[in-house]
Amino acid sequence: MSNFEDADTEETVTCLKITVYHPGQLQSGIFQSIRFYNREKLPSSEVVKFGRNSNICHYTFQDKQVSRVQFSLQLFKKFDTAVLSFEIKNMSKKTSLLVDNKELCYLNKIDLPYKCMVRFGDYQFLIEKEDGESLEFFETQFILSPRSLLEENNLPLQKPIPEYGCYPSCSTQNTFPTEMDESEL
Repeated sequence: MSNFEDADTEETVTCLKITVYHPGQLQSGIFQSIRFYNREKLPSSEVVKFGRNSNICHYTFQDKQVSRVQFSLQLFKKFDTAVLSFEIKNMSKKTSLLVDNKELCYLNKIDLPYKCMVRFGDYQFLIEKEDGESLEFFETQFILSPRSLLEENNLPLQKPIPEYGCYPSCSTQNTFPTEMDESEL
């Protein structure tokens, strides 16, 4: 028998391809600490944090308007399935996170779709998941887009997420429908 026949079968690894865009990316060096185009292998138990604090976050943005920890991604396996999934959680108290058209306020989380647009402030991330078999590791791969991902993917231009504060849907105050007479319209 040869070594080839005795070798372990190589498992495929789930990969998150993350295409990023920010209008000031070339002038300000916002993404200078991110290694583009290389796949990075991470343990499946790791909660991957994105933000400006390099002591806490795995991926950092050189921008004072980004929260210390902006958002996190965590791998999990749904019950009764072999498919690995990710959840995304907004970790910023100041800024909402928009995942496709769902707004996440502080500590809100949802399952990450196979392909989605994640936005906050002027930041745009197109995240696409490639399934793999390994339960031990997953990979990330960053791609820098030269133009707006909203325009590139023919998505409707929406107003950006405010850098400080949430949209009214995240307000902590209760808002109730107001009753009006027809004459008040």
